[in-house]
Amino acid sequence: MMKERRFKFDFWTIVTLVIAIVFALFLVYPLLSLFASGFKDPDTQGFTLDNFFKFFEKKYYYRTLWHSFLVTTCTTALAVAIGAPLAYFSTVYKVKLKGLMDILIIISMLSPPFIGAYSWIVLGGRSGVITKFFMNAFGIETPSVYGFGGILLVLTLKLYPYIYLYTKGALKKVDSSLSEAAESLGCSPFRKITTVIIPLIAPTILAGSLLVFMNALADFGTPMLIGEGYTVMPVLIYNEFISEVGGKANFAAALAVILVIITGVMFLGQKYVVNKKSFTMSSLRPIQEKQLHGLINIILHVTIGLVVLLSIIPQLTVIYTSFKATKGAMFTDGFSLESYKTIFDNLGKSILNTYKFGIIAIIIIVLMAMFIAYITTRRRSWLTNIIDSMTMFPYIIPGSVLGITLLLAFNKKPMLLSGTAVIIIIAFVVRRLPYTLRSSAAILYQISPSMEEAAISLGDSPLKTFFKVTAIMMMPGVVSGAILSWITIINELSASVILYTGDTRTMSVAIYTEVIRSSYGTAAALASILTLTTVISLLLFFKLSGKKEISL
Repeated sequence: MMKERRFKFDFWTIVTLVIAIVFALFLVYPLLSLFASGFKDPDTQGFTLDNFFKFFEKKYYYRTLWHSFLVTTCTTALAVAIGAPLAYFSTVYKVKLKGLMDILIIISMLSPPFIGAYSWIVLGGRSGVITKFFMNAFGIETPSVYGFGGILLVLTLKLYPYIYLYTKGALKKVDSSLSEAAESLGCSPFRKITTVIIPLIAPTILAGSLLVFMNALADFGTPMLIGEGYTVMPVLIYNEFISEVGGKANFAAALAVILVIITGVMFLGQKYVVNKKSFTMSSLRPIQEKQLHGLINIILHVTIGLVVLLSIIPQLTVIYTSFKATKGAMFTDGFSLESYKTIFDNLGKSILNTYKFGIIAIIIIVLMAMFIAYITTRRRSWLTNIIDSMTMFPYIIPGSVLGITLLLAFNKKPMLLSGTAVIIIIAFVVRRLPYTLRSSAAILYQISPSMEEAAISLGDSPLKTFFKVTAIMMMPGVVSGAILSWITIINELSASVILYTGDTRTMSVAIYTEVIRSSYGTAAALASILTLTTVISLLLFFKLSGKKEISL
């Protein structure tokens, strides 16, 4: 194990100090500003707990917390119920077109959930395709996609892939000899799963469940578009902040503080449980796929195909409707490119902003991730340990809360950033840095320090050695992580919808505003471009990383 070392003033000391200052300025300071604002009186700006009392005294407010927990708990339970069995069956049994199935599931996961909300409005809304079909053909009124049920449907189909990928990764590390030993002792298939397989992969499923829970709890776009009165915490925070932004936003800050504390406690609790129960598995003989026959094989393929189809319906819907002819905000018979013409004529800047801000953010993310990965693995000290801990913060800060923290922190001179592209890029970097950082650190652990020592012994400076040797060897892991960061950046809505202005609107914000205006044709065209960009980026990830799947 590498020992902690004292600081020696050199290039890496300067890098460490600069990164510490960046984290302090753009993460710690905004969070402190948020907490300070939550405890301030809107009129006197003195210390008070009234903002928190207000939340717990009125049923309208504290009911949103119950709504959030109900939605997220049910979403997590359904995601596990769908994702874990799907991963098990696709790992244990031979499934045709498994590679294509994995890609479609990953695409559905990496697309923004509000696209799913939009698609199900088009399909199952009051004037939706499915709604009108059943009413006209059979006189049947289909269940509403609005409210709790709609939110649950969209979030479950969006988030179960996390459980699927986590569980599938864990199953690949299970040695088949364990299953064979259980069978030789007379275990039935069901008992083998419950007493052998599930205990082995339970910590992984728990980790995936927390990720699902946190994503569902933080989601803003889905309940905002499809909730219709079923208000959850991120929507309440947004509404209160927007209504108070002209005056004092202290109550919205208090709500954000409550949400951050809840997510922080859950994150630390899950981390404790997983660390306590986790163990290392070495699969010398991975599980071998079995071929099913007859009716069982047909049922397996039909079930898996149906789940994948439901997952990819949002993407298929937006692509199809983007080519539908429109008259104003309404769809008409036939097909047309009018929606694409409209977005390039009127919303072209949003498309350009998405790519421009995304590219700038990715450049910053790559540089920061490489440097942070290096100092936290090669140059361990008390300060690098603090930096390493701070890199976990983006996991527990919902996007809407991050947007508010940045606005509260940088809304006055000398750091007046609100309304600029800079504040959106900062939000992108803070939220999406962990993807690239994790892959950079993972590959750095596989690179022997002797390679760098050899370069230095030949006369290269530490800086030159890092860029000529270490950085080049790190590049496969850095690039694969950067592509995942890029995909999540272009789909970012929660923070952007609070930070944007007319000049800094991105594609995800433009899609959201077009759906709010019921301009579904232009929303579909923008969503199709976003989906196409996501697919191309994903294929590029597979090509450059040499992988056939994404590991989380």
